[in-house]
Amino acid sequence: MTGERWHDVCGLEELVEGGGVAALVGGRQVALFLVHGRVYALDNFDPASRANVMSRGLTGNLQGERVVASPIYKNHFVLASGRCIEDPTFNVTAYPVRVTEGRVLVEVPAALRRTRLVVAGNGMAGMRTVEELLKLGVADRFSITVFGAEPRGNYNRILLSPVLSGESQADDIMLHRPGWYAKRGITLHAGDPIVEINRKRKTVRSRSGVVASYDRLLIATGSDPIVLPLPGKKLPGVVTFRDLDDVNRMLEASGENRRAVVIGGGLLGLEAAHGLSLRGMNVTVVHLMDTLMERQLDAPAGALLKAALEKRGIAFRMRAKTQAIVGEGKVTGVRFDNGEEVPADLVIMAVGVRPNIDLAKRANLACDRGILVDDTLQTFDPSIYAVGECVQHRRQTFGLVAPLWEQARISAQHIAEIGVSRFSGAINATQLKVSGIEVFSAGDFAENPARESLVLSDKRRGIYKRVVLEGNRICGAVLFGDTREASRLKDLIADGTDVSPIRDQLLFDASPAAA
Repeated sequence: MTGERWHDVCGLEELVEGGGVAALVGGRQVALFLVHGRVYALDNFDPASRANVMSRGLTGNLQGERVVASPIYKNHFVLASGRCIEDPTFNVTAYPVRVTEGRVLVEVPAALRRTRLVVAGNGMAGMRTVEELLKLGVADRFSITVFGAEPRGNYNRILLSPVLSGESQADDIMLHRPGWYAKRGITLHAGDPIVEINRKRKTVRSRSGVVASYDRLLIATGSDPIVLPLPGKKLPGVVTFRDLDDVNRMLEASGENRRAVVIGGGLLGLEAAHGLSLRGMNVTVVHLMDTLMERQLDAPAGALLKAALEKRGIAFRMRAKTQAIVGEGKVTGVRFDNGEEVPADLVIMAVGVRPNIDLAKRANLACDRGILVDDTLQTFDPSIYAVGECVQHRRQTFGLVAPLWEQARISAQHIAEIGVSRFSGAINATQLKVSGIEVFSAGDFAENPARESLVLSDKRRGIYKRVVLEGNRICGAVLFGDTREASRLKDLIADGTDVSPIRDQLLFDASPAAA
């Protein structure tokens, strides 16, 4: 840069007569063209296709003016002024250019209209994307408006369990309080979710009637808890475990010697059971399968986890199918399909989540199980991106933090128009503390005749390790009680490393401290 407004972009010899190139100038993508010895500069963003493709267009003459034809919709833009010959509403910015001592300099005004970014969802994924955008140093280019369903700032949902157990307070898990938004010039509409997207007008409407225009829209609506279609599901005392309001409802119903039934033996169900147990409740976990956390653990690890939780006073009903939630005026119990009943003052449904795609579907965005996105987290509408638990990428949906953070980083780059990274998905890897017990799993550890399992089991110490090999490469792993090797095993799975030379070390801690 040679001044506050004039930017040194490239050498004149780097431009090709009749062709265009894209350059990042003052934080904006600019298309440069060399035509008959003169250099022109226009926005690289094509308003018709909503994509940064102008530099790929063909140059020529039309109606006596030098123009570039956008490569997708073939609109023609006057190189000297940015005027769109077919539709003046599609006019683009033309920038002053000068050539000095063989260098091409482009003038970008200090005050350009800010890009309007609207975020649908005030959760962890959406706000992480906003954070990543601010880190890129482009905050002055954006006017950001956030709409959230909950009447508060953004908080860490992963830490809901300590709030339920009493180990933390709700204030302890807040990530972004209202003051954080105000300090950064971000408009927050808390407790007022977006209910309608008008893609033609590029506006959104909130539940209270607020209408906001956008240039870029980020959908981060997360996921919704699955509520089983059981008789009695709407009785007072039946709750899900997804947000702070759910935690507050559980706390209101908790108490010494009161009885709770948790339907679902996955991670959320076990965390709810552990938290309520610490609150003095008598807790029974009802699980349809014969292994707890069957998606993350194999049968031996699941049995160890069950035994550890039983020692903490939690009861289990395995392979039990709930037929109805019973009660008159309030919940009093759960009935199984064999007619047996378990008494309950509180019932928690924790049987899983599904991507919240309702808003996207109403806007006719392409959806399957989640909102379909490409490797840049862009939807089928180039103006709309999506991140978090609501998206589906290459047939995969996401519920863990690591891939969500990667989505946030990559989508922020592309929203800022400086992106080169691509999201390639995520290995199915989970490292968690289940009620204080370390567990890890990665890859595919299902039984298969073509596979071999290396197993270390120490029931006395509560340690179980299993590494699954296929063709001298690790295809899956499960660790329980000792997860120090988790990072190394995950890398070996991701890289497809031939582990023949280190086969005898795979079940043991290979860190220098262990040597």
